[in-house]
Amino acid sequence: MSRGAAEPRIVAGFHAVLVRLRADPASVLEIFLDEARNDARARDLAAAAESAKVKLTRVQARRLDGFASDARHQGVVARVEARRVTNNLDELLDDLKIPPFLLVLDGVTDPHNLGACLRVANAAGAHAVIAPRDRSAGLSPVVSKVASGAAELTPYIMVTNLARTLVELKERNIWVVGTTDDAPQELYSADLPRSIAWVLGAEGEGMRRLTRERCDLLVRIPMRGGVESLNVSVAAGVVLYESVRRGAGKAAP
Repeated sequence: MSRGAAEPRIVAGFHAVLVRLRADPASVLEIFLDEARNDARARDLAAAAESAKVKLTRVQARRLDGFASDARHQGVVARVEARRVTNNLDELLDDLKIPPFLLVLDGVTDPHNLGACLRVANAAGAHAVIAPRDRSAGLSPVVSKVASGAAELTPYIMVTNLARTLVELKERNIWVVGTTDDAPQELYSADLPRSIAWVLGAEGEGMRRLTRERCDLLVRIPMRGGVESLNVSVAAGVVLYESVRRGAGKAAP
């Protein structure tokens, strides 16, 4: 299964930076803090950086704007190393001592949607989020900000060939379950295993044909009102927590 990039990246926002600093201080290369911020939040971050022996540099706000592009950085960004665990799906699965609990995103290109999906995946205890390299948003300051720290805790694994990866998951006895509006069976009546990879497509387009064909089971989320579909992150929350209700997952690594 494919390996991801290991180049340093930018994390923006106080919560995301603090989560990374506390979870893996050795991976934080440098923190840049708005020189105009001297409030309690800024002081707490500076103290945490000093305690972790991480370099913190006071800079002008416009320099932070350049680092974080279109993310709302709140006055702080950090340069961090890519987390090693995200580089190899086989390693992650080999190390698990309980049934794998995964979220697969096919064609989610909006960074806000990806960030929200990472947040709900982490909250539900999913072990990783998997996406195709060619049709997905990458980790970015926007994703980290929306994920509110989850991008620093939940592995996001981008694979070269998603259809092949789903076959490899099935070879490990992981059920691949897709969500689609035209599935004959509703989510709540489906027989769901604990070892599961939930597959969601992009809003509007849904899963690609090959992705759909690799699923062991297709289910639909019942829609009782007038809207026809849910935002992908909301749908992810519905299906992941239905698995949690049935005993899947644990605290995210």
